[in-house]
Amino acid sequence: MRPLRYSINITLDGCCDHRVMVPDEELHRNAVANLERADALLFGRVTYEMMEAGWRPPQTEARPDWMVAFGKKIDALKKYVVSSTLDRVDWNAELVRGHLGEAVQQLKRQPGKGLLTGGVTLPLALADLGLIDEYEFVVHPRIVGRGPTLFAGLSERLDLRLVDRQEFKSGAVVLRYQPGRASA
Repeated sequence: MRPLRYSINITLDGCCDHRVMVPDEELHRNAVANLERADALLFGRVTYEMMEAGWRPPQTEARPDWMVAFGKKIDALKKYVVSSTLDRVDWNAELVRGHLGEAVQQLKRQPGKGLLTGGVTLPLALADLGLIDEYEFVVHPRIVGRGPTLFAGLSERLDLRLVDRQEFKSGAVVLRYQPGRASA
């Protein structure tokens, strides 16, 4: 069974608005490494549309090589889009229909390296269903005092166990967790 991994950039105060993050080469290398651990992406409509607008070729703005590598990787990956409002998708994507839990379980049962998801709304539903196998929080050394936060409305507490951490020169810290009892 291929694992479902969740990765999100957040500030110290829990804001997950990508517009308040400062991209750099180390962070993009980490993102490319995450994409290399997956053979498909699972997005909600908002995240899919945001990623498509930002990364689908051709991009009109010049970007450093380290951003181009991320763009090429995300462009090439298969994408599954959970949406009740979209009638069709393209960009190497297909719509996920039906019961979310059953549909995602079916995707997880397919052979492969893994599924990667991001965003806010879909991961909340996936966490509530117990479908996320790994959580990655890229915590940026910034406090913004506003913006969307994660897991508002989660039905039950979720205990996580730290499995890896990495620090970057920028002061950002990557924390990876798996579901399970946190060590006391």
